Amino acid sequence: MQSFKFIDLFAGIGGMRQAAEANGGTCVFSSEINRDAAATYEANFGERPHGDITLVDEKDIPDHDVIFGGFPCQPFSICGFKRGFDDTRGTLFFHILRIAKSKRPSCLVLENVKHFANHDGGNTLRVVVAALEEIGYSVSVEVINAVDFGLPQNRDRTIIVASLSKAFDFSGIVRSERVAVSAILEAEGPFEVVDPGEYTLLGADVVKVQKQSGLRFVGYRNRNLRKVGVRAGTEHLSRVHKQPNRIYCSTATHPTLAAGESSGRYWILVDGKVRKLTMRECYRLQGFPDTFRISASATSAYRQIGNSVPVPMIAEVVRAACRQGVIGGLPVVGLRAA
Repeated sequence: MQSFKFIDLFAGIGGMRQAAEANGGTCVFSSEINRDAAATYEANFGERPHGDITLVDEKDIPDHDVIFGGFPCQPFSICGFKRGFDDTRGTLFFHILRIAKSKRPSCLVLENVKHFANHDGGNTLRVVVAALEEIGYSVSVEVINAVDFGLPQNRDRTIIVASLSKAFDFSGIVRSERVAVSAILEAEGPFEVVDPGEYTLLGADVVKVQKQSGLRFVGYRNRNLRKVGVRAGTEHLSRVHKQPNRIYCSTATHPTLAAGESSGRYWILVDGKVRKLTMRECYRLQGFPDTFRISASATSAYRQIGNSVPVPMIAEVVRAACRQGVIGGLPVVGLRAA
């Protein structure tokens, strides 16, 4: 296993750190502005992350080989994409860029939501790529899904890998056989079971498994339907129901855990009964080990896991980068530092 030093920016509760450490990485600096997330990070890794990265001088950050960062998708100050580095000023991505420009790590592994790749008609991504290329990095981008890395969660994410040595090849990632939600369920409760009078299960004639996502929508809680664009007789369609009212089957995959869901309203059909996913099951859906210390605040805990990354997915990106020499590789002759 290759050893390397890394920094963990916009660290959240440490999903990327777990993926890096599992592949020989040693964290030398971390930053997270949210106090609750930072407290959970400290409880699990024994160190308190630095706070606001905009206030950290890059010269004070230790030398490192890799930058990891799940940076927020803020609107960019300039929508064009021809000015590279200058176009990113005023965004949080700029602070990743200024550190990379100063420290020259061999690699950056960045993560964002699926739609980041198409934000502002693709201009935002083009600005990011152009800015990284301007300071000497080869950049590869792809949207990949947690469901292809041993997790029963349909979670598409945009992954950006930038390297000083050579372009990262996403085709070198090893994908896993898909598993169902049943694989991560706890054997014993207590479980929050829903009264049968409070939900409706769909008939077998209308229940389908979505081919790409693996989702199987099987029912809904008897709450108000969506108001806009809803026609009579379409209750069998998941989009008619708000996400917290949908029921999915444990023999298929689960929808994306949402960053804005603070009550953990994720409902599954298990052995003929509908119940809520437990907190631990939500963390398992992201690949967090059962030894991980979860925030005592349920509201914070649900938001933190919804904001985190699928650990096995990032871990495989890191493994592939190590195999390809992208992490720890020597800079390609001719690449210039800005």
